[in-house]
Amino acid sequence: MRATRSLPLALTLTLALTACGGSALSDGGGGGGDDDSVKIALLVPQSGVYAPLGKDMEAGFRLYLDQHDNQLGGKKVELTVVDEGGGPEDGVPAGTKLAQDESVDAVVGVVNSATALGLVDTFAEAKKPLIIGNAGADDITGKESSPYVWRTSFANGEVGAAIGEKVAEEVGDGKVYLVGPDYAAGKEFLAGFKSSFEKAGGKIAGTQMTPFGKTTNFQPYLQKVRNAKPKAVFAFYAGSEAVTFVKQYDQLGLHKDIPFYGTGFLTEGGALTAQGKSADGIFTSLHYSSELDNETNAAFVKDYSAKNDGKPTVYSVQAYDAGAVLDKALEEGTGGDQIVEGLKAAGEIDSPRGPWSFSDEQGPDQTYYLRKVEQKDGAWSNVVEGDLTKPTS
Repeated sequence: MRATRSLPLALTLTLALTACGGSALSDGGGGGGDDDSVKIALLVPQSGVYAPLGKDMEAGFRLYLDQHDNQLGGKKVELTVVDEGGGPEDGVPAGTKLAQDESVDAVVGVVNSATALGLVDTFAEAKKPLIIGNAGADDITGKESSPYVWRTSFANGEVGAAIGEKVAEEVGDGKVYLVGPDYAAGKEFLAGFKSSFEKAGGKIAGTQMTPFGKTTNFQPYLQKVRNAKPKAVFAFYAGSEAVTFVKQYDQLGLHKDIPFYGTGFLTEGGALTAQGKSADGIFTSLHYSSELDNETNAAFVKDYSAKNDGKPTVYSVQAYDAGAVLDKALEEGTGGDQIVEGLKAAGEIDSPRGPWSFSDEQGPDQTYYLRKVEQKDGAWSNVVEGDLTKPTS
């Protein structure tokens, strides 16, 4: 077994107490349902800063169930929704309880990467499948991977890397300035971009990492960007930070002088709605847009919009596809090892994001798209400009 990753003392004690209250695990893992039913737990934020993402993920997963008569793999689904909370101090204990609950056959969800990494060993020991529907830390399907942990979302580095070559082509001999929040995900997104950008001949004008979750005034950082006179800027931000950064970038007049590129989370969902015209013309990379032109997505957007307020987001699709892979996997049975074998044999998924399948690393081998913010039908949208070069390691 891998060495246990270090956790804060309070969290370690919480896990120890939780483990003491758990029941013995069966050798095969998984739940105790009969052949005609299956119990799935959806572990997503219902409180805290990531609650909007959790809402989108729950809506996507429920839509898949609604479209399939509340069945996965021909088995009736009993769905339990559990609050992941805002960070690992909440999410790890909640996930641990689900891993040790013998009535639960599989768990879907997890937004926070630290939570996901804190649960890898727990689910491996319980021999219970965990389908990650968002958390993007590279190590989840990298050096900390487990046969029982799969991902229908993305790896942080891939999202940044996907657009690196394109930006290098656009700036030519010019340089690009990198900006992002100073925490693990921010560093992985920027590192992925920098790697592919420099491989394509690009040059970096400078890098600034801003205090995560604390920065509301980006003007001092943006002034440094202006002073460096780059040919373009590449940034990763999400949520409220994305809204503030994009608005201040525009307010300082940088938008009209310096082309703006980023990862798709910069202009996704509610962030784009709040940014409005300030986001006009921003180019991003992501594996989904509600504007994708394929039959599966057209039907998905129509059905989703009929049941929810607004169009689906990437978070909705990732959870929707978790339902799709479980639908195939559960045909093998409800035991942990049976579900894992089913996931290995899942094959191609006909997804709203376009067809994809699991890679050898148990994450999605998928297409990334170049998106441009434009006004369409009276609303700001991420219009798809084309496919991006598939990231390589």
